[in-house]
Amino acid sequence: MSSANTQQKPRLTTSAMIASIASEGQRVRAAPFGKALVEYAESRPDVVGLTADLAKYTDLHLFAQAYPERFHQMGMAEQLLMGAAGGMAKEGLVPFATTYAVFGTRRAYDFIHQVIAEENLNVKICCALPGLTTGYGPSHQATEDLAMMRGIPGLTIVDPCDALDIEQAVPQIAEHQGPVYMRLLRGQVPLVLDEIEGYRFELGRAKMLREGSDVLIIASGIMTMRALEAAEDLARDNIGVAVMHSPTIKPLDEASLVEAVRYKHRLVVVAENHSVIGGLGEAVASALLRHRVQPAGFQLAGLPDAFLDAGALPTLHDRYGISREALAGRIKRWLA
Repeated sequence: MSSANTQQKPRLTTSAMIASIASEGQRVRAAPFGKALVEYAESRPDVVGLTADLAKYTDLHLFAQAYPERFHQMGMAEQLLMGAAGGMAKEGLVPFATTYAVFGTRRAYDFIHQVIAEENLNVKICCALPGLTTGYGPSHQATEDLAMMRGIPGLTIVDPCDALDIEQAVPQIAEHQGPVYMRLLRGQVPLVLDEIEGYRFELGRAKMLREGSDVLIIASGIMTMRALEAAEDLARDNIGVAVMHSPTIKPLDEASLVEAVRYKHRLVVVAENHSVIGGLGEAVASALLRHRVQPAGFQLAGLPDAFLDAGALPTLHDRYGISREALAGRIKRWLA
């Protein structure tokens, strides 16, 4: 047998199971949600944690280890998870309920709507694997969660970009009075916003991260990271790209968005890790129309209105236009 045949094959670094969207060599921070919740709950005995058999996969296991008497394992029953969280909120507690985004929205929608939101209960729903952050196909890809949750009156919706965003969002959503749905990045979470001078997460506020005269990308979640990367690449072609991060999807910071678009002759691109139906893109378009603001051009860089394939995340992100290279390529075509 030749030496070539006896050599081990290189180990695959991506698979359908991997939930982290960090690139090779990228700076990351482990379990920012779990660590931030543990730290916050130290001085807040009213904070409790609940999950539907997914503590390890939402980083809530750290809370369970720190405060076992305040941790509740509800089993694979998302309706019970939301119902119990609502009941605890009625007793004056601040429940953080975690599961995967597909299960928390599609399976438990009526319970969020009727038990939690209608009574404006102080429940914080934190759901992992948002959008295309898993390769496990439509059963696990929450590509329509924002569209579903935006329709619920009084529900605040947050889509953090990175570990810093999550760490700073946890205490703010806890102190916000009323229900919150937060898309959750778990495990080894990229760290990018700490490089933006003066950046801080503020609930309800959009932030301009960089300026550029040709294109404005308005983004949320992991697509803010992709937008910053694409802006660097496009700068080499003398294309000036501004990036605005809108981590709060509802209520939308319309004033900041309008100010960023009005009187500036540049293409506006809304980049989101979500279907082009019913997410940030349509929310921004509606706001601009209602404020009678017309950009030089407007495009949605989101996921298609389709059931997406299963596979390795880098392949899927390229296929559906949300990788660094794909986003830069789309913008170049729209400018042509």
